[in-house]
Amino acid sequence: MSAYSKIEVSAPGSIMLMGEHAVLFGEPALACAVDVRLVVTLRPRPDRQVLIDSALGQYQGSLDNLVPMPALAFVLAVIEQYAAQLEQGFELSIRAGFSHTVGLGSSAAVTAATTAALAAHAGHSTAPEDLFSIALAAVHQVQNGRGSGTDLAASLYGGVIGYSLAPCEIRPLSGLPPIVLYYCGYKMKTPDVLALVEQKAARQPALYSGVYRLMGQTTQAAERAVCEQDWTALGELMNLYQGLMDALGVCDTTLAEMIYRLRAEPGVLGAKISGSGLGDCVLALGHVESELPWESIPVSVAATGVEIRYETN
Repeated sequence: MSAYSKIEVSAPGSIMLMGEHAVLFGEPALACAVDVRLVVTLRPRPDRQVLIDSALGQYQGSLDNLVPMPALAFVLAVIEQYAAQLEQGFELSIRAGFSHTVGLGSSAAVTAATTAALAAHAGHSTAPEDLFSIALAAVHQVQNGRGSGTDLAASLYGGVIGYSLAPCEIRPLSGLPPIVLYYCGYKMKTPDVLALVEQKAARQPALYSGVYRLMGQTTQAAERAVCEQDWTALGELMNLYQGLMDALGVCDTTLAEMIYRLRAEPGVLGAKISGSGLGDCVLALGHVESELPWESIPVSVAATGVEIRYETN
């Protein structure tokens, strides 16, 4: 029997600060947790049934026969990682404080929170470093091996993290930069953006390799700026990285307009796409006073990552 009558896990959303695209080619990335959270509540059952209640759908199955459901693919992939090790089923409630349509790492947050809840249910370690490899395996299962895990690391650890893919290294950083986020009103799925960039890179492989190396060098300098809380330097590096994103072909007219309008604000030190591009969000460093014609997403850097609360029988 489980030692707990209820396990409640909250995980923050996340955004990429720097390292988009290049992280998949061995370069470092920077990401941060943001102060909007998703909550997963697990209640053990006496049988092996699995019931999931989520805004994305309702699910009923068994630990011995998990039927696929695309809307809950990340959650079910995590459950598959633990199914053979669990004696009891459970009821899982998922409540998000932000929309999955906006690029705040909702898939990473639900994967992180579900992994922590099931690790606790199984009596395993819930330390971030122990949860990460299991959660990343679930993401890769859903995305056919794709996904760097940067956003996952940010949700698990909180704050700002430096991240490298091979060999995998997660570096929690001390600075919490002031950020502003705007949503352009549409987004293209990351795998589709990656496919477009791959097609272009195939025609100019040497040049694209050079762009990725420059992205990595820029991100390394940005990591130092975060550690030193040198926000002026970080803003300059964000602008530089945006030029490299433009070189990859992932900046469109709307995003460019947003970026240059934000840079014109006296309180903004830098602005760039956050994420893979061709839609979604633009990130600014600093403060914005003007009313702008795009959806403002009120976020700040969250100092804490996954948080777990227990209730005992």
